[in-house]
Amino acid sequence: MLIYLKNKNKLIIDDFVFKCSLGKGGTTNKKIEGDLKTPIGKYEIGSLYYRADRIQKIFTKLKKIKIKKKIGWCNDINSKKYNKKMKISKKYKYEKLFRNDYKYDLLIPIKYNYKKTIPGKGSAIFLHLTKNYKPTSGCVAISKNDFFILLRLINNKTKIIIY
Repeated sequence: MLIYLKNKNKLIIDDFVFKCSLGKGGTTNKKIEGDLKTPIGKYEIGSLYYRADRIQKIFTKLKKIKIKKKIGWCNDINSKKYNKKMKISKKYKYEKLFRNDYKYDLLIPIKYNYKKTIPGKGSAIFLHLTKNYKPTSGCVAISKNDFFILLRLINNKTKIIIY
């Protein structure tokens, strides 16, 4: 199963077309940390991370991981955990997953720069929630209702193609 991201504002899977938002800097095939761009390419997706205190019923074939207060995603180029889930530490920079807003109530890591991680090439690229479709810091964002539909369609073999 493939998810296609075309025209910078449409995410397509099967017969479904979802409105989405991308990085403020558009798309790129030369992603670097902090450039606010969404990386072009074909990527695997990770497990579903979710806020159990806010979302109870989820129907998906993906592995589900509860987001806890002490979990972050490392974006520190000096850490061996760069672009991986981590326990929050003052020693390294990270993206907080347990947020006060709704954006990470549901999120799926897009496995960009993941297997053979290169520090500085970009981290924390997620498929996450949006209410207003404002540009992201490099992620792909869709509405909560669309996310729930998407979760029913995808599995751990699904890939996302970003043009």
